[in-house]
Amino acid sequence: QVHLVESGGGLVQPGGSLRLSCAASGSIFSDKAVGWYRQAPGKQRESVAIIFSGGSTNYADSVKGRFTISRDNAKNTVYLQMNSLKPEDTDVYYCNLVSAGMTYWGKGTVVTVSS
Repeated sequence: QVHLVESGGGLVQPGGSLRLSCAASGSIFSDKAVGWYRQAPGKQRESVAIIFSGGSTNYADSVKGRFTISRDNAKNTVYLQMNSLKPEDTDVYYCNLVSAGMTYWGKGTVVTVSS
C-alpha cells in the first residue's frame, strides 16, 4: 500500500505562516498528482490544493494567493506553504494520492489559527 504521513501542523496566530509536509512511500511518487484537503468538525472535507506530476497546480478560491503547493520528487514529499493564516483555516489537513486506481489518505495534521 501507499503510505502518506503529514507533518508541520501546530498553533499559529492570525497572519502567521506554517509549512505542511506530506511524505509518501510505497509508490512511484513523481508521476502522480497529490492533493491537500482539510476538514473541521461538523464540516465536509474539502480540497485545498492539488499539484500534478508536471507541476501544474489548482487551488481553492479561499486559499488562492495565500497558500502554495510544491513538490520535491527526489524526497517523495509535497509541501503546502500557508501564509496570512486566518482563524477559518483551522482544520485537520490531509494529504491525498491516487495510485493504480486506489485512493490513499494520510492521518492528518492539525492546524490551529488563534490569537
